[in-house]
Parts: sequence; C-alpha cells; structure tokens
Amino acid sequence: MSETGAQTQMEHAPGSFCWAELATTDGPGARKFYSELFGWEAHDSPMGPDMVYTMLKLNGKDVGALYQKGEEMKDVPTHWASYISVASADEIAAKAKALGGTVVKEPFDVMDVGRMAVIIDPTGAAFCIWQPGTHTGYGVKGETNSVCWNELLTNDTARAIDFYTKLFGWTADTHGGPMPYTEWKNGAEHAGGMMQIAPHMGPVPPHWGIYVAVDDCDAAFQKATSLGARAYVPPMDIENVGRFAVLADPQGAVFSIIKLTPQHEEK
Repeated sequence: MSETGAQTQMEHAPGSFCWAELATTDGPGARKFYSELFGWEAHDSPMGPDMVYTMLKLNGKDVGALYQKGEEMKDVPTHWASYISVASADEIAAKAKALGGTVVKEPFDVMDVGRMAVIIDPTGAAFCIWQPGTHTGYGVKGETNSVCWNELLTNDTARAIDFYTKLFGWTADTHGGPMPYTEWKNGAEHAGGMMQIAPHMGPVPPHWGIYVAVDDCDAAFQKATSLGARAYVPPMDIENVGRFAVLADPQGAVFSIIKLTPQHEEK
C-alpha cells in the first residue's frame, strides 16, 4: 500500500459497514453503467488466471468494487454485498454460528489485504465481515455518489434484532407507524436500518441493500433507467429523511439512491 493509498483510507470502527462489492454477470457492462451513473472510475486488478477485481473510485478514493462471477457462483444472483468491519473474523464467525447464523464461507485471508467470511443471518440475509489488513474499506462514504446507508429487508425483524445486537453489540431503535423502521446504532454511530418485507414488495428475499447518496433523486433515477436500469420503486419522499428510489442495474443487481434532507446528511 503506497503512502498516498493509505491517506485515502478511512477508519471503520468494528461493527460499522466498511465496503460494498458487486458480484455481476457482466463486469465490463456493470463498470460502464456505474461509471456513467455515479462518475466512478474503474481500476482493474488481475486476481488469478480468469478473474479481474475492479476497484471503483470517486475522486481517487475507494467507493466499492465489482467482479464478474465465475462458474462456481453461477447459482448466486447478481447482488451488492455489504461488508461489516470486525476486529476478528474468526471470533465473529464462531459467534454468528452460535447465534443461529450460517457461515457459508469460513474466514480466509485475502492476501495481506484483510481476512473475511460470508455469513447468512437466521432470517436468510447474507453479509460479509472484514478484518482489515492493508485495506480498511471505503475511502469515501456518505458523500454524493458514494454509499451512505445499508438496510436489511427481512421477514423476521425480531429474530434479526436478537441476532445483530448480540453479534455486533448494535442497539435497535424502532420507530412505530404503519411501516415500522428500525435504526441500527453502533455505539453513537448510525450503522444502518431494517424493515419488514411487506406484501406489496412482492417475492423479495431477505437481504442487505445499499443506498448511494445523490444530489437529485429524480435526475439520477431518469439517468439510471436511460442507461438500462429497471425501476422497482420510483422516486418517493420519506418525511424528514429524503427522497429515494430503488433500481436494478442492467445485470439485475438491486440498489437504492437517496437525496437526503440536510439534517440526515451527516450519516
């Protein structure tokens, strides 16, 4: 890691979301789509004979990554994976199992970059854990055209609250109303959110989703659809939070965009 590389990194406290990674069926196509939509610059790194890992950057700072799925992942749908920073991948993976989670990829080293594992929570949503080595994760988060929020959609919010509060020490703050919403807090920091999958959403599997901050939700939505994205939720206002939309990229990976109201931009 060069000195300049180290300077663009942020510290991510254990229990905070630190990285987003797209597994896609068409690396070049996805790279073109996100570069045009968010202005991300793509930097390819060969990762063996048949694999390229593409770092996505915003103004020179790491904003996420993508790779094209190989044969061994042919049954895994295209998706954005959410990574959570941890002090020990081995300890958290063992704890996740004890709490009823499933470790689908046991902890392994990614060269000297970090150590990771892939876990499915007891409600069926997958996430990754990241014990940083030379790479801590995002170099930019929460600014326009970068990931600003992670959200769990699940069929069993009570089970999820039990699992994540015990696994990461998060606290769960649930706001009532017709559609209750839970905010996860990691100490004093906002870690993410959670909602029950509602019937009107259709056959949505439990999953962790990402939100990318934008300056203008409607303009970004129009641009995304003109670039081949599929609209799931057209631009809508959430009172005192912002205006958001849910889309799937041309390869089918779902993501959300949001224009936050000013008091929420510090998240």
